[in-house]
Parts: sequence; C-alpha cells; structure tokens
Amino acid sequence: MAPQESLLNWNREALQDLLASWGEPSFRAEQVWHWIYRSLASDFASMSNLPLALRTKLAERFYLAALSLVADTVSTDGETSKLLFRLSDAHTIETVLMRYERRHTVCISTQVGCAIKCPFCATGQSGFARNLASGEIVAQVLYAARAFRDEGAVLSNVVIMGMGEPLLNYEATLAAIRCLMDKQGLNLGGRRFTVSTVGIVPGIQRLSAEGLQVGLAVSLHAPDDTLRDKLVPVNRRYPLHQLIVTCREYVRRTGRRVTFEYALMEEVNDFPEQAHQLADLLKGLRCHVNLIPLNAAPSSPYRASPPARVRAFQQILQGRRLPATLRLRRGVDIQAGCGQLRSRVKGDV
Repeated sequence: MAPQESLLNWNREALQDLLASWGEPSFRAEQVWHWIYRSLASDFASMSNLPLALRTKLAERFYLAALSLVADTVSTDGETSKLLFRLSDAHTIETVLMRYERRHTVCISTQVGCAIKCPFCATGQSGFARNLASGEIVAQVLYAARAFRDEGAVLSNVVIMGMGEPLLNYEATLAAIRCLMDKQGLNLGGRRFTVSTVGIVPGIQRLSAEGLQVGLAVSLHAPDDTLRDKLVPVNRRYPLHQLIVTCREYVRRTGRRVTFEYALMEEVNDFPEQAHQLADLLKGLRCHVNLIPLNAAPSSPYRASPPARVRAFQQILQGRRLPATLRLRRGVDIQAGCGQLRSRVKGDV
C-alpha cells in the first residue's frame, strides 16, 4: 500500500513522540531529522544508520517526495531558475531559485493560486484552489537547498513571495518557518526569512506577536485607496490607513523595519505626484521601499515603467528622505513573474 502522509508535515517533537510510541530509542528521531534537514535525504532508503525494519516502517507510513518537477527554466545569465512542481493531487505551484554574489535565495509559494485577484498578477488571474500544507512549503526549501548544494553553494535566504498570500495560510506558513528554523535541522535564523503580504492586517498583527524576527514585506503598489482598491482589491477590506497603523505597530513590537514593495506600472502608479503621496503616507515609519518595474504577464494590460520614469520616482522618494532602492528584474526572459510559468504550462487542475 502506498504511503499516505508526508513526513515533512511533522515537526521534530511530533516525530519524537511517534517513534517513541513505536518503541524506538529517543535518538532515532534525531537521526531521521538529521537525514532530512541536514543531509537533505529525499528517501528513507538512503538513511543508512537506521535499522532496515524502521526504514521500511517509515516508508510504509510516510513519503518525503512531496513535489515532482514538471518544468525547470533557467535565465540566460544563469542566475535565476523558475521551477514548476506538481503536487500529489496534480495541482501545480511555482518556486524560484535566485543566485546572487553573496547569497542564494529561494522564493516559495504557500497556496495553489491566489484569492486576492490583483489584476496585474498572473497568479491572481488563475484563481484560488487550496492552501499548501506545511510540508509542501518545506519541500520547496529542501529542494532548493539540494540544488544549491549540488552547485557547491549554500541556501542562505527564504522569501515567501511566490504564489498565494502567506497570511491567509497562516498556520501552515508559520509551521514551515519554525520547522526550517529548528537548530537541529536546517537551522535558518529568523532574519533569513521574509514574509510577503498584500496587507492582511490580522495576519500582520499575529506575526508581530510571534517573536520570530522574520522580515515583513508589504505589497503596496499604490499611495492612495482609490488606486489601491483597483490594483490590490483586498484594500477595500484593509484600507491604507489601517494597514499603515498596523505596520507602525509591527515596527514597535519587533524592532524590524518594514519593506514596501511597489511594482511600477507605466502611467498607472508612477507619476511624480504619486511619489510625493507615497512619501507622505510613509513619513516617520521605519521602512524601506523596493521599487520594481512590473514583470508583466503577456496578457496583462499593464506595462513596466520605462527607466526614466523609474529613476524620477526613486529620486523624489530619496529627496523626501525615504529609503528607496530599485530591485533588478530577474528572470524576465523566463517569465519568472509570479504565476507566469504555471499559466504557460498545461496540466494544472
């Protein structure tokens, strides 16, 4: 009989309890955990210091391969890889590997599709299917860690900015982060993680109380409610005033600055007066603005702001003493924008 459950959904304490109930000595759980999160084993057969009977029992109950690779596209400069994975129920999700001079980063998904429906985002236009389990989130990071290891590098950062809204799958997202932070396993520090949100106020409030030191990135994209209602529809529920007050509280409770993501769209949100509005909105808030020329889906009516408009927008923010940097667009040639590869490859259900 095929195994029914991913062991990646289990934290170390639950694994310890399970193996103890099987009559195994306490160190067996530590061995299994080390194989998965330190040796990056992808099957039980390779766990050579476990008794064969235990490996067999684990394989009968659990599986480790929560993802199967459908497509792997690499940018012409070799710095970005866009991966499409199929899940056990045939849905597909995207993961992106990014190679920088001093760090190696994976961008992971937390949902199949997205319910937010931002009109410029390919994922939002594909609709929402379901939340990912914590093990499906963890599996993306483990895959990236193996891929980077094979290249002679080490995974350094995890950005939770892929398909879906992490704070609408809060429990699984936090369980995955805590699992990956475990000192007996992958041992990624909290500051190695960035959680991106469109501005789910209750989720930001919960995250600020976790004591985790993870980074918070808020997808802002507009400096006023009228435009943001159109670009980020959830703004109708959590308008800008409420969102910014919550971000100020996040900074107060965590001591971490907030990053605001701002996708620049030509003659939509890139006018000089909008830059001044944005500076007014964020005045006095410990934050940083990431300006990102839109990586538009082919069917999108929105287009990236040209370089001159981007520079002018950035200069206004900097002149208003608001830290603002330009994020280089990576993987444009492989449609690395969220949801673009998935929409191109057939077979999702």
